[in-house]
Amino acid sequence: MKKLMLVSLLFLAFGCQSKKKETPPKPNIVFVFADDMTYTAIHALGNTEIQTPNLDKLVENGTTFTHAYNMGAWNGAVCVASRAMIISGRSVWDANDFRQNWINGNDFDKTWGQLMESAGYDTYMTGKWHVDAPADSVFGNVVHIRPGMPSDSWNHGGRIQLFNGLLEQGMSESELRSIGYNRPLSENDTTWSPTDEKFGGFWLGGKHWSEVLKDDALGFIENTKKSDKPFFMYLAFNAPHDPRQAPQEYLDKYPLENISLPKSWMPEYPYKDSIGNGPGLRDEALAPFPRTEYATKVHIREYYALITHLDDQIGKILDGLRAAGKMDNTYVIFTADHGLAIGRHGLLGKQTQFDHSVRPPFMMVGPDIAKGGKIHADIYLQDAMATSLDLAGVEKPDYVFFNSLLPFLREGRKKSNYKAIYGAYVDSQRMIRQGGFKLLVYPKLNKVLLFDLEKDPEEMNDLAEDPEYADKVTDMFEDLLLLQKEMNDPLDIASVLPKSPEPK
Repeated sequence: MKKLMLVSLLFLAFGCQSKKKETPPKPNIVFVFADDMTYTAIHALGNTEIQTPNLDKLVENGTTFTHAYNMGAWNGAVCVASRAMIISGRSVWDANDFRQNWINGNDFDKTWGQLMESAGYDTYMTGKWHVDAPADSVFGNVVHIRPGMPSDSWNHGGRIQLFNGLLEQGMSESELRSIGYNRPLSENDTTWSPTDEKFGGFWLGGKHWSEVLKDDALGFIENTKKSDKPFFMYLAFNAPHDPRQAPQEYLDKYPLENISLPKSWMPEYPYKDSIGNGPGLRDEALAPFPRTEYATKVHIREYYALITHLDDQIGKILDGLRAAGKMDNTYVIFTADHGLAIGRHGLLGKQTQFDHSVRPPFMMVGPDIAKGGKIHADIYLQDAMATSLDLAGVEKPDYVFFNSLLPFLREGRKKSNYKAIYGAYVDSQRMIRQGGFKLLVYPKLNKVLLFDLEKDPEEMNDLAEDPEYADKVTDMFEDLLLLQKEMNDPLDIASVLPKSPEPK
């Protein structure tokens, strides 16, 4: 009897030890990437005019990083730089150099998808790509690769030529408006309709691209039931990039009389031409110059409608994860490649360093993530890549510039991983955000602007000429020069440094 009891105790002891040694299953990671979505475009984050019930649930059921940033870009297609950074893990100028390796067919193993695959993940990508590496060299499963923006009936190749280029070809203003540009001139301007499928764009192929992506995602989720492997999904919507086309029922949710103008709205930004935001920039050519209140509201309405349609597709993907029994071990990260002006400062696009253009929403939901949490530390949106590696148990490679957000989510970290947020746009703008202030540098104008973001979140009151802030301007400018060296920034802006005021 004693021997039997001893054997039983030993069995129980070894049994408990073996259970302790069991490795918990790796979590699934679903990365949902919007295009051109600014941080103010979510109802639960303060926009009372927009309807985003499913994104609101991510805010309520997860944690929001309220200050996520994109570094900028080396050309007008800011999406390209943002996506190159998140796929490669490199900062903006290093990513620009590194993408040549992809063009030459090298270093695909040093990409987000392949790093996740090395940790045993099934990887999946659908939607907008806009990266120099072939999508199927980065992800194991790829469907419906989309170009940088939906094409229209005038140019099925994908990107629309620059506004000035169209004029040089002799295209009339009415023809420009018929493909979604320089419109509306008035309430009687009906040359283009976001719901008319003859214009192609999001309608090209017979089904709205956001709905195609949703169907793709649900198909992959269904297949995951047959596998014990963890999965990583990269779901890259083209919405709400222009041409902003949504079904009529979504436009009907936004009567024009209910749309308000942004606080920083103005007919024209005074420095637009010198910082690369004039009529020759495609994004800015969508509406007439100077801006009118009516045209701005029309564009905001179409923006909101497309976001609400996007929100519905995201809701169905989340429903699919729950129906498949996957949500208990799945982290969902939602963000966008950058923001969008959509009327602020008299601008429409994303080619500035104002918060509306460099700051997207950023939410995370998962098994151990606090519900309704808000983290205000400055991050880069590309931290999503390093975070997923951390969740997957992948040691971050030395070349990955960005940082995991798990210390904020699990350890209560408060301070930013970065001493300052750096921003750049081609050779016409540089930015540093630090200690609640932002310094903008316009090298071609030999000009700097300073904003107190705590008191002036809309960036409307320039303090750079105020003697009280002279030291702040100098200190931030010098810190920006140091950041440029760290980022391998090729632009020399040292001559723009303002002269210190003469001592009294």
